Amino acid sequence: MRWFDKLLLLPQSRRCSITVALLTLGGLIVVLFGIWLLGTIFWLHKPPSTEPHRPPPPAVAKSPNGTWLQPEPCSQIPEAWRFDCYPERGAVVTEEMCHARNCCFIQRSQAKTSGRNGVPWCFYTPDYPSYELVSITDTEIGKVGKLLRNKKTYYPKDIDALQMEVLYEEDNRLRVKITDPAEKRYEVPIDVPVVQKKAPNPSYTVDFIKEPFGLIVKRTQTGTVLLNTSIAPLFYADQFLQMSTLLPSRFIYGLGEHRSNFLHDVQWNTLTMWARDVPPMELTNLYGVHPFYLSMESDGMAHGFFMLNSNAMDVALQPAPALTWRMIGGILDFYIFLGPDPSSVIAQYLDVVGKPAMPIFWALGYHLCRWGYKTSNKIWNVVKEMRNYGIPQDVQWNDIDYMDHALDFTYDTVNFSSLPDLVKDLHRHDQHYVMILDPGISNSQLPGSYWPFDEGMKRGIFINDSNGDVWPGLTAFPDFSNPDTHEWWYQNLKRFHEKVPFDGVWIDMNEPSNFFDGSLNGCPDNELENPPYTPGILGGTLKAKTVCASARQKISTHYNIHSLYGLMEAKATERYRPFVISRSTFPSQGKYSGHWLGDNRSQWKDLATSIPGMLTFNILGIPLIGADICGFGGSTTEELCVRWTQLGAFYPFSRNHNSIDEQEPTAFSPAARTAMKEAILLRYSLFPHLYTLFHHAHISGHTVVTPLLFQFLTDEKTYGIDKQFLWGKSLLVTPVLEAGRDYVVGYFPKGLWYDFHTVSHTSLETLLEIHNSLSINLQAPKDKINLHLREGSVIPTQRPNATLWVSSGQPLHLIVSLSEDGLAKGDLFWDDGETLDTYEKDQYAYIYFTVEQNTMTSEVLHNHEEATYITVETVSFYGVKTEPENVTVNSQEAAFTYRNNQVI
Repeated sequence: MRWFDKLLLLPQSRRCSITVALLTLGGLIVVLFGIWLLGTIFWLHKPPSTEPHRPPPPAVAKSPNGTWLQPEPCSQIPEAWRFDCYPERGAVVTEEMCHARNCCFIQRSQAKTSGRNGVPWCFYTPDYPSYELVSITDTEIGKVGKLLRNKKTYYPKDIDALQMEVLYEEDNRLRVKITDPAEKRYEVPIDVPVVQKKAPNPSYTVDFIKEPFGLIVKRTQTGTVLLNTSIAPLFYADQFLQMSTLLPSRFIYGLGEHRSNFLHDVQWNTLTMWARDVPPMELTNLYGVHPFYLSMESDGMAHGFFMLNSNAMDVALQPAPALTWRMIGGILDFYIFLGPDPSSVIAQYLDVVGKPAMPIFWALGYHLCRWGYKTSNKIWNVVKEMRNYGIPQDVQWNDIDYMDHALDFTYDTVNFSSLPDLVKDLHRHDQHYVMILDPGISNSQLPGSYWPFDEGMKRGIFINDSNGDVWPGLTAFPDFSNPDTHEWWYQNLKRFHEKVPFDGVWIDMNEPSNFFDGSLNGCPDNELENPPYTPGILGGTLKAKTVCASARQKISTHYNIHSLYGLMEAKATERYRPFVISRSTFPSQGKYSGHWLGDNRSQWKDLATSIPGMLTFNILGIPLIGADICGFGGSTTEELCVRWTQLGAFYPFSRNHNSIDEQEPTAFSPAARTAMKEAILLRYSLFPHLYTLFHHAHISGHTVVTPLLFQFLTDEKTYGIDKQFLWGKSLLVTPVLEAGRDYVVGYFPKGLWYDFHTVSHTSLETLLEIHNSLSINLQAPKDKINLHLREGSVIPTQRPNATLWVSSGQPLHLIVSLSEDGLAKGDLFWDDGETLDTYEKDQYAYIYFTVEQNTMTSEVLHNHEEATYITVETVSFYGVKTEPENVTVNSQEAAFTYRNNQVI
């Protein structure tokens, strides 16, 4: 009963007294309501609270003897479901520290360690205060709700009122944005689709829990819960955002860039994201940031989750299984992709961030590089040796030693005096040249002597107070968030191209990397440099080996856009040359560049970990990916380099690169040299197939290198495989990854598998008829990499030659692997190899091959002049059970041979 209701129940007085009383009371109510309304409006529009934080009333108390009384629910929470209330790295949490945050405390024997926390000692109570959903209404594209927080958290500047938009963008795509309605916050400046109308038949349902607020997303078909944020409190402070969710299974992938298995470990594993220059190592934030994960469900379906946020963050996995996002800025802006299969999930993700560019023809050839050639004549000798031995090579690279004192857009006119002539010679032999550029521009040259810096100062394109130290010494860092910087960069590339006609650009050190922590002048002591929460960044601070977080850029502070630096530089570089390889990456990077896995080492471990790295970047939308073949740091061995060249022949981006030591194929014994040559020739022979795979990646968001689980959804044994992989759907690669081995264990899912090299064998053992998936010991002599064709495929190949341009003029050889019922299919995308964007310009040929009822047909689905140059010289059919009486081609009898291994 309200207080004014009580007044109405008092004994009655005279009629006029009652009237006066009612009028007085009504006026009082109106006044009170007005005061309340004005106060509410003011509260909703005021900035985040800045008063000292008072946590919610204690959830625990002390007993008379001074010990803490733990609430009963604390001990009932299973360890796997304990969500960390004290996630600060390095903190040894005491009972008093934990209870100051009003959380449960149960001490465990193990201590927290960097990167991998273990069961938290301090964790949230089940009823820990969070937001309340006070209203929810329908809109044209979904729903909009209002969230209110009534109790302060333990981080400063809580944002007490939030707006939530739930956008039903597509039948298989849901977007949720949670923002501050009173003050505009930083949002990631990449292009994403803007949807005007609600999806007609969404494959998901969205439910809400009012208090404490929770968001639950389910798959309509199966009822599988894809997102459940009610399991831990939502935090939304100015510099600390936290949201947790259950996962439907332990099978989770993505979340780059980290060195790990392809399948992430959910046993208390925290992954930090903040672009950093560091040689790849486990449990460390590396060069790129990709807050996207793919999750497999228990029934073989899959979904994806993308957190569109570029601030420093931790992503904590725990064995419930569950995941917690912790970010120190921006907004909560996330997508859920419903698939329902993994390939569809990746395509839906790339519909949002952008599909990868179609690489220029020659980029898929073999690349050579070394840091330490010392002279251009030495490079020339290496190139000539490669030609003399008949080892294919399409691209020659240079690291920074070609520069004059490590200055961008220069070359050493003494030691590299013949560089322009070398590049011209490469072009005469249908080869190409790529050179490195670092973003740091020297600011210590004499005024008027170094155009890049002088012109940059005139145009005001450098990050404020970005005095760093990189290879040329003291440097300034260009602000690639500024459109003027893109024009300045373009002019620098154009001016240098007039001296050295390069064909592509390698952009390195673009995290950005700095040999100082911050700036020569130091960084301010403020909340951007020292946020209330710092994720588990290598070095412990945001400025570690990079620019000050508080440095101002055109569109925001470096605090917000640090991890976008490589993406923005790639975008500026791609304007001038279509082939770009970048070290630092961010979602949508595939539209502008490829990536390599960084400064690895000449070790067997690095050989093996390159496969999960390659698989991960394919699901992140950057299929042009590879590792430094034979290793960058340290000295390789002949055996390691042979095995790495065999694997590297199946990297989408295939480059041999080393620091100082010689490790080109020509540097080894004749036997090793021959084995490497055969591996590279095998790659070149498969180029038509590889080029077609990239076409599908470009137009449909497919993977080029494909995890086995993508093709065998019901075979859970494939979910953790990252020592084998597929090209597309059909070509299975099983490399040797350990020293001293002449065999390798390969896993074969159910079906027919053919040894790719069958045509040169006569044994029926080259046909694997797998009725139940199993692992098989495969012979792997030093000169062989195991390659198997999956049933039902048609693979176009070509006679290989010294360069892809020469190879491309050769006729096709089609390899057909028949299914048990005699079916197969495949395709070929072809263009002139020079024109860019041929699909968009309608200047390409596309041919589809099918085999059924003992008849193979090829259908030109898209015609172009290029199709007239394509001829088929031979066809091999694997799995023909009986010898045919005759074979006809276009109604004419043709000569054929039949082998007892069921090959025509």
